[in-house]
Amino acid sequence: MPRHRALIVLAAYLGWTLDAFDFFIMVFVFNDVARHFHAGLTLNSLTLTLTLAMRPLGAFLLGRLADRHGRRPALMASILGYSLLEFTSGLAPTLGLFLVSRALFGIAMGGEWGVGAALTFESVPPSWRGRISGLLQAGYPSGYLLATVLFAFAYPYLGWRGMFFVGAAPALLVLLVRGFVPESPAFTASAQNFPRQSVPFRPPLRLTLFAIALMTAFNFLSHGTQDLYPSFLLGQLHLGHPTAASIAVAYNVAAIVGGLICGIVSQTWGRRRTIATVVLLILPAIPLWAFATTPLCLGLGAVLVQFCVQGAWGVVPAHLNELAPASVRGTFPGFVYQFGNFLAAGNATIQSATAAALGHDLRLPLAGMAALMALSVAALVWLGPEARHAEFGTAEI
Repeated sequence: MPRHRALIVLAAYLGWTLDAFDFFIMVFVFNDVARHFHAGLTLNSLTLTLTLAMRPLGAFLLGRLADRHGRRPALMASILGYSLLEFTSGLAPTLGLFLVSRALFGIAMGGEWGVGAALTFESVPPSWRGRISGLLQAGYPSGYLLATVLFAFAYPYLGWRGMFFVGAAPALLVLLVRGFVPESPAFTASAQNFPRQSVPFRPPLRLTLFAIALMTAFNFLSHGTQDLYPSFLLGQLHLGHPTAASIAVAYNVAAIVGGLICGIVSQTWGRRRTIATVVLLILPAIPLWAFATTPLCLGLGAVLVQFCVQGAWGVVPAHLNELAPASVRGTFPGFVYQFGNFLAAGNATIQSATAAALGHDLRLPLAGMAALMALSVAALVWLGPEARHAEFGTAEI
């Protein structure tokens, strides 16, 4: 791979990895933050809901910046923003200010995925899209894995505030983007032909509604199988800290492998067929994942579920960028993805409130959400369009 392409892929991968790292720090310190601010689990879950709900705004604002002024400045703004707001989360003296920090964090976080993906896919040959898609999306479980390792080894020394302070480290990635990552060749060429400031955000309505529906189901599936699972292991099943961390490491490694494999497979087998097949394979793994009683069986179930969940997600970056109109590619994939996040933002609150009504039992809320959303994703993606062989304008390939 030529050096400039390798740097673009590396920057986009690290941007999403560290983005997810910052987000999942909150998942691991969930119970401690609740205790510190004297908030119940349902109230504290609003922090996740606020973060997810604000991400579409960030995707739109930073996406418009990317479509008008270039992918690089928008990517740098996103990374710097979410890093600094992660730091302020650790400083928050009250629950109200903590919630404000997490909401603003959601805006900054919301722009990274779409902008980074547009920059990458406009800079690589079409035949690479499947493998690059899996690699980029593997950044999400990679960030979760980093948060897991930090929690496992450093949390006793850092405390929950220190975890957020470490989360400011991704700001250094801006130096890599600023100094070594070139602008998208497709954007550069199109900017020379017409003024980008005049491009309106008017993607086809039917395509937009389909993509938002698909991303809503995808985000319910992802967050419904991840966000409260550490709390389930630690709080309900009372597994020890090392055991819960080991399970989290195992299922995040499986998620990374799943994304990479399914991204590659989708290049020849098709985006829709790959996604539909792998999400349906989640269903037979749910009993182990949610209802097993031993750490070994729980770990096996979690590995199988996350391999499939993130395997399906590994196809999404390429699929959405191929469907996106060229003039709004910086905005469209990230916006529909994050708008789906907005519609799925109540997931943690729904699951925790349902568990409270069931005597604080998370098993049925976890299993029900996973099964329902696996079926929904399979149906939606199969009924939708595919543009695997789409050309990205004048990208230098």
